[in-house]
Amino acid sequence: MNVNMLRRNRFSGIIPLGKGAVVHWWMQRLTAVVLLPIAIWFAFAVAMLAGASYETVVSWLQSPVVTALLFLFVVATFYHIKLGMQVIIEDYVRGWLKSASLLTSNLACILLTVVGIAALLRVVL
Repeated sequence: MNVNMLRRNRFSGIIPLGKGAVVHWWMQRLTAVVLLPIAIWFAFAVAMLAGASYETVVSWLQSPVVTALLFLFVVATFYHIKLGMQVIIEDYVRGWLKSASLLTSNLACILLTVVGIAALLRVVL
């Protein structure tokens, strides 16, 4: 970058984005697109299972397609949350609290993903 480019960016407020920001933006859109049909399917499936016995729900969960979709739902949901929270924290939190918030948010998303997958596997296996 030359000096004129830096000056223009400083005064116009335009900050050039690196490759990481573009990948982050695309991953957030990709997870949203993946989550939409799965969330609709999940909502209808839960509605259809309302009033079903525990054994019926467990046998439904043990279907390989259902297990795979729920696994994808859990992973994509918490990854999408992680991406969104990262943007919010980076935009609105300053100082040491920014680093602490990012760390806490990332750890919470990882923990909740692991707990969700473990719960699914416990029922399925």
